[in-house]
Amino acid sequence: MSDSGLSLWMTGTGPDQDVVLASRVRLARNIQGYSFPNSLPAEQGEKLTAAVEDAIGHIEPSWNLSLSRLTDVSALDRQVLVEKHLASPLLVADPIRFEGVVTDDRESISIMVLEEDHLRMQVLLPGLQLDEAWGVVNRLDDSLENRLTWAFDKKLGYLTTYPTNLGTAMRASVMMHLPALVLTRQAGPVFGALAQMGVVVRGLYGEGSEGEGHIFQISNQVSLGRSEEELVHGLSMVAQQVAGRERQARELLGRNSESAIRDRVGRAFGILAYARILTSEEAIRLLSDVKLGQDLTYLPPFSSATFSEMVSMTRPGILQQMAGQDLDAAQRDMLRAEVIQRHLTRT
Repeated sequence: MSDSGLSLWMTGTGPDQDVVLASRVRLARNIQGYSFPNSLPAEQGEKLTAAVEDAIGHIEPSWNLSLSRLTDVSALDRQVLVEKHLASPLLVADPIRFEGVVTDDRESISIMVLEEDHLRMQVLLPGLQLDEAWGVVNRLDDSLENRLTWAFDKKLGYLTTYPTNLGTAMRASVMMHLPALVLTRQAGPVFGALAQMGVVVRGLYGEGSEGEGHIFQISNQVSLGRSEEELVHGLSMVAQQVAGRERQARELLGRNSESAIRDRVGRAFGILAYARILTSEEAIRLLSDVKLGQDLTYLPPFSSATFSEMVSMTRPGILQQMAGQDLDAAQRDMLRAEVIQRHLTRT
């Protein structure tokens, strides 16, 4: 974890990061002999979580993994887990049983325990690093399998709660910043073409969320019938193609709408630099515009933070965690403006 308390994928750098903010590879696994989470008896739930904790304890110490039971985690810290993409809203919504989250000290690895499946393990890395993320989560999967027996069928692959996850039970995804595609009205056709290829486009926080700040998650839809390597390679190619389209759209904006875009990003920078109050929604929208201006070289880069870090620091839970206290909405809006202004480069 960084000194700011943020995860590696937010603060680090990686390939194609002008468009691809982060890469994630997730594996769903269920343990043989246990019911699926939606029908898991209490005695099985306690036994399963204990078995996972034991398996984590026997992994090579260099992994630095630890399990937190969500019933022992405050509501604020659960919100932060969601904002950091280490846990889903579904998992943290009402932790009254044995749910938990396993993380490493850099928060590039997380394992959700008893969400829709017994385990959902994932690796998050900055930039376009799907191959690297797959390598890490594959080693993690093998390490856990030394002490846990996965539910597996020779024809169907890994058995999961939802049929769409059968086969490899892998979901590979990239988080992409696509402001130019949205502003040039190309996002709809591009996303439609991706859907025809079996690729899903969702908002910042996955299913049911909006594309706040022109940030979208792009992932494979089905894992049955294709190997993990094929899925990772295929999505990497898709991400590169979408990144290419976004860069072309940025060039188009620069040629055809330079004055309007300079005005848009300049206004966004001015508000961020001098506003005393900023809501979460306004902040991410303006940060997206400033990032576009930076990528078009109309504005200087952020002095001490990546775009992912800037966005993350303005989220309600992370903001309160950084402050070390609970804040009401008005206090958050004031602190959010202060935090942004500490990191903007002014000329």
